[in-house]
Formats: sequence, C-alpha cells, structure tokens
Amino acid sequence: MAQLQNSVTASQCDKILSWLKAGNPLTAIGALDKFGCNRLAARIADLRKTGHEISTTTITVFNRDGGKCRVAEYRLAGAGGAV
Repeated sequence: MAQLQNSVTASQCDKILSWLKAGNPLTAIGALDKFGCNRLAARIADLRKTGHEISTTTITVFNRDGGKCRVAEYRLAGAGGAV
C-alpha cells in the first residue's frame, strides 16, 4: 500500500474514508464544506492508491444561479449499499 504524503493529506483522507465507509456519497463541494478539502479528486486518487475501491458517477446539480452543472460524485464500493 502506498503511504500518504503528509499529515494534512492523511487527516483529510481519514475523514473522507470514514464518510464514504458510512455509505455516504461525496462531491467536491461537500468535501470542502465538511472537511475543508478543496482537492477531493486528489484525495480520492490517494485513497485508490492505498487499495480502496471508489466509484465515480457524474451527476447533475444546480448552481447558485439555477443553471445545471455536472459534477463527480464518489462512493466507496460495498459501503452502505454503494455500487
């Protein structure tokens, strides 16, 4: 298994992994709001490197102006009924 680069990265990965293990999906805005993580895709890549199977789905959400946006939603395979 790969080792994480620093304590901030490791802490964010621990929090994200706990969230995903509880069966919760996570988007970049959710990660920023919940964990102060503004590089979710990088943290997901770190978790994948350590052997975690995380799926990515593109979902449509509405932005603050009411326009549609497509964002990545991550889920841990096998956690809480996730794919």
